[in-house]
Amino acid sequence: MLKNMERFYFNLDFSFFLSIFHRILNTEKIYYMFLSRKLSYFLLLFSLITSEAKSLTVRVVNRTNNSTDQIRTLDNLRGVYVSAKDVSRVLSSRQPFVNTDRLKMVLYIGNNRLKISGNSSYILVDERVYQMPSYAIWDGDDIYVQAEALFNLIRETTMPGIGYDSRRMVLDIDIKEFNITGIEINEKANGTILRIKTRSSFPEGNISSFFHENGWFYITIANALVDTTEIRRSDIRGVVRRIAADQLENTAQIALQIKTKVDSHELYQGKDPSEIVVSLRTPMDNSVARIKEVKDRWKLDTIVLDAGHGGKDPGTMGPRGTKEKDIALDITKRIGLLLEKNTKLKVIYTREEDTFIPLWKRTKIANESNGKMFLSIHLNGSPNKSVYGFETYLLRPGKTEDAIEVASRENEVIKYEDRTNNRYKDLSGENLIMATMAQSVFMRESEELAAMIQEEMAKKLKSKNRGVKQAGFHVLIGASMPNILIEAGYLTNRNEEKNLRNSKYRQIIANCVYKAIVKFRYSREQYLAEN
Repeated sequence: MLKNMERFYFNLDFSFFLSIFHRILNTEKIYYMFLSRKLSYFLLLFSLITSEAKSLTVRVVNRTNNSTDQIRTLDNLRGVYVSAKDVSRVLSSRQPFVNTDRLKMVLYIGNNRLKISGNSSYILVDERVYQMPSYAIWDGDDIYVQAEALFNLIRETTMPGIGYDSRRMVLDIDIKEFNITGIEINEKANGTILRIKTRSSFPEGNISSFFHENGWFYITIANALVDTTEIRRSDIRGVVRRIAADQLENTAQIALQIKTKVDSHELYQGKDPSEIVVSLRTPMDNSVARIKEVKDRWKLDTIVLDAGHGGKDPGTMGPRGTKEKDIALDITKRIGLLLEKNTKLKVIYTREEDTFIPLWKRTKIANESNGKMFLSIHLNGSPNKSVYGFETYLLRPGKTEDAIEVASRENEVIKYEDRTNNRYKDLSGENLIMATMAQSVFMRESEELAAMIQEEMAKKLKSKNRGVKQAGFHVLIGASMPNILIEAGYLTNRNEEKNLRNSKYRQIIANCVYKAIVKFRYSREQYLAEN
């Protein structure tokens, strides 16, 4: 008898059974049924069914850690409802927040908060509202939500690695470790910075990008697993109109629809924190007011001369004990004297004596004095004592090992500064890219000046012309004007150290820099007059 009843239960639609029972209770024959043995069997059957329904659970199979679990349920005419507390327990390590007075519960799943209210059909995921097909049920100190709808919501908004089989009542968890977790978009005056969050660095050959004629900008990363849900919900700003993300086997692709013209773009792999930084540069505003503003800004009337190092920071030391700070200060003063004597330019010095000036303060001095050009004078050094020559640098992420090495050495002055303000965090990351972008309007001018200095020095110095290079110097970051760093020679080379100790040689260097500045000023004035 019981076997037959169990077989009947498993084949019986519960809602159909309830409807039959309801109709029976509303018939005139109910009195007679109470007197009959049939009703006894009927009530027994109903008792078995309801008790079995309450004991049903959703089975949890976690493939991430090879474990199993269960989620309590309630069963009614609208389907299976699951315990919010149990869902939180199997999907999160954090305890949910429960407010019994207001019949509310907050689940902390992944990086999201799910706010659920008893006797309401709405669930709040962070700040976004979603409507469920039925009301949640408050049950003392727990809330029960329709299982399929809740798990679908969690998969779409919070945890893509879950799947729910409503027929088998099985929740499958297979959470793979995303190594691309999100994207942050920052709008700048002359472009947009994209910061793609990663869990680790990717080899240079694994990252590629291109602009398509359809107006989309594609970033492709090999051996990557992208959290497409998180990428798609990124805040849109700057030149970005829309954003999309797709997982193609072992390759992740992020696509951005661009709404304005982009002059150029750069990709940079940051390490701390791990991220891929993309800069999208846009054209300057060509309005009349903007052109006048730019012309006024480019009118060369004030020049800032920065003698490298100083005070407790000696800089590079030569074999004979020659200190970079002393030679740099002497050359800087000679350049300034020539400018003050022969031009109407206002000359500002970041230091005029043997004092220590933090890097950040040097560009602050330049900006506050309304400088139109910033020159930082240094002497180079190398473990290879045979290396010699002169070179100039622009503020850009280092393109060569030599450039990176020089930048690292010159930036070592930071160790002498107060570290509590953390001014130089992420030299090789986003801050450097942003600084480059902020000054990109002056990049051509900086390149022209650097080339002129190299040309003049090549004419007069019996040394090697090592050219114009790019590197990330902290002393250049923040200078809102054409700016370059001059390495006038290698103190670590004995012959070059000997030359640099000679005042006549230092005067020749100063003359070369002075002539280049005058030539640059003339070319700028001609350009502004013609445009």
